[in-house]
Amino acid sequence: MSIVDTPERRQLRELTRSFVTREVLPHLDDWERAGEVPRALHASAAKLGLLGIGFPESVGGSGGDLLDSIIVTEEVIRSGGSSGLVAALFTHGIALPHMVAAAGARSGGSLGGRLGGIASPGDDGLIERYIRPTLAGTMIGALAITEPDGGSDVAGIRTTARRDGDHYVVNGSKAYITSGHRADFVTTAVCTNFPGSGELTLLVIDKGLPGFTVGRRLEKLGWHCSDTAELSFVDVRVPVANRIGAENTGFLAIMQHFATERLSLATQAYATAQRCVELATRWCRDRETFGRPLASRQLIRHRLAEMHTRAEAARSYVHEVAARVVAGEPVVTEVAMAKNVAVAACDQVVDQALQLHGGFGYLRDAEVERHYRDARILGIGGGTTEIMNEIIAKGMGL
Repeated sequence: MSIVDTPERRQLRELTRSFVTREVLPHLDDWERAGEVPRALHASAAKLGLLGIGFPESVGGSGGDLLDSIIVTEEVIRSGGSSGLVAALFTHGIALPHMVAAAGARSGGSLGGRLGGIASPGDDGLIERYIRPTLAGTMIGALAITEPDGGSDVAGIRTTARRDGDHYVVNGSKAYITSGHRADFVTTAVCTNFPGSGELTLLVIDKGLPGFTVGRRLEKLGWHCSDTAELSFVDVRVPVANRIGAENTGFLAIMQHFATERLSLATQAYATAQRCVELATRWCRDRETFGRPLASRQLIRHRLAEMHTRAEAARSYVHEVAARVVAGEPVVTEVAMAKNVAVAACDQVVDQALQLHGGFGYLRDAEVERHYRDARILGIGGGTTEIMNEIIAKGMGL
């Protein structure tokens, strides 16, 4: 039996598939055109325990580990959802882990040790004010690291936070923030020394604080149902109690949690590839040209076979690396390879799937068209393919 094919995980797949069929598929096209998913969807997912998968019950989660989270992500997409939907509905997967780890470190429990948290006096309060409400679907959180002129250079962050008594005074801006428009709070990376010093701290900044402005909604190639925003901070006073972990530990915290974000994106990539293989296979069986189904032609059969092989190989490798992460192994290089392998498979498979659909694949009515648009971000988000290659090269001793 596969590690991801236990009876409990099969039930989790069925629960996720039922949720997508009932709550998502009838409305997804409308959400794509509206540019966001409704807040009520978070409450519905929370009621079933899906929002809390991968988070401990002690903070309001449903339990489980990274592999369980991967199963939910995979099944959302394979059931007809999309990576854009995953980004919108599960943004807390990148907004909360730093808080959970820090709170675990403060309590001295195994959670903090496993996630590498470093305690701060305010960490316990973050559980009740942000973590529990988010996992209950009543709040939405976002993660703000990227800056307009920073790109992948996390150490070069220029948004500053100056200590002033019981507050930090924050100035700067962030770009490309997923769920930035709908978020009630933003887990924000700030520099607590001079800009670009690399001495980073994580602060939870509430929407509505004076000086905190959410800019225009960014229009994107894909992920249309996932709102994306620019954020601006001008003398925003943030309580010290909203600090995650100790001061100047933000860079380490960000690096430690990149593994789960990158494996989530890798999962979205191979799951999108798998879904597109299914769509293309169905189309080629039903579509006739010159009096014969497309699938009756050897060229088409071989192309579908190659697509299926790439998708399944990527899936197997991502699962293997994720299992090693859960086991506590140091697999930074392997995580980077898993992301690149899955993204490459997705790029190739989605392109071929749209080609096989012909003119229909170019229409908004075709599901494969959405996957074609959505897939392009997967080699950019969470660290670009080029950054992953640098990590891999370093792991090779180059």
